[in-house]
Amino acid sequence: MNKIENQLSYFPGCSLATTAKENNASLNSFLNHFDIQLTQIEDWNCCGSSSTHSVNSKLALSLAARNLFLAPRDKPLLIACPGCFLRLGHAKMELNESREKQRQYEQQFDRPHNPDLQLLHFFELLVTMSRNGVFKNLTGRLKGLKIAPYYGCMLARPPRMNKGKNHYGLIEKTMSALGGDPVQWAFPASCCGTFLSVSRPEITEKLVNRIMKGAIRSGAECIVTACAMCHLNLEIRCRKENRLPIFHFSELLSLALEGKASRDWFKRHLINPEPLLEQKQLISCKKAGNPNGFFR
Repeated sequence: MNKIENQLSYFPGCSLATTAKENNASLNSFLNHFDIQLTQIEDWNCCGSSSTHSVNSKLALSLAARNLFLAPRDKPLLIACPGCFLRLGHAKMELNESREKQRQYEQQFDRPHNPDLQLLHFFELLVTMSRNGVFKNLTGRLKGLKIAPYYGCMLARPPRMNKGKNHYGLIEKTMSALGGDPVQWAFPASCCGTFLSVSRPEITEKLVNRIMKGAIRSGAECIVTACAMCHLNLEIRCRKENRLPIFHFSELLSLALEGKASRDWFKRHLINPEPLLEQKQLISCKKAGNPNGFFR
């Protein structure tokens, strides 16, 4: 992607539509600032990113394929969730490699297959925005906030998709450009346990607290996530002694835009990040009077 597209179709996925609504809101707020308009594809469904792909491969393909067939043909399809991006990308690859599957789903969904549909991860859009200089006037806005960048494991690609970009390092580069101070630590791509959080919480708790302890030892003041599912797991499976504020990447991007972030987002966090942001003078203290609840 060499130029910024101002009109994008958008697949939010289940997490951004439910448990991570603040991720969705901050993503839209950030992009709206740069006149990038997102239009959700109509009647989208779960991509099958939980256990479907490991339990029923045919159902997994059908769930992901339906979203591809619903997407407008004339716009890139923006996807923020790494898991959703992986499932939809894998489905597109399967369809492109099998004329039989194309015919099957064309008949099922009564629409033609679009082999050239561009799946655009939010990170790829940010790379293009950076090349176009949109962050130049935001230098220093995050004022030395010590950040542990956490990508999770879903940006990694299975062997069949290993030519795809994973964009590891983008959080560090972007946060540094905005004045943040990314730390070096051992767990930026470690698995948080994903959906084992429900079926095997004891496993997820062990993984999560290993990650949180690592962030604390690194001197980080907060963790910035690339994945809404990771964000949820880190908060709900973290023991009290290992708590550290956690942000969606899009929240800190919006925070760097004065007046473009809302305290309402942080009301949904299980680990309150406001004391840290007030300490770093990144938001106004409530006592100072800020009736609209917006950041400076």
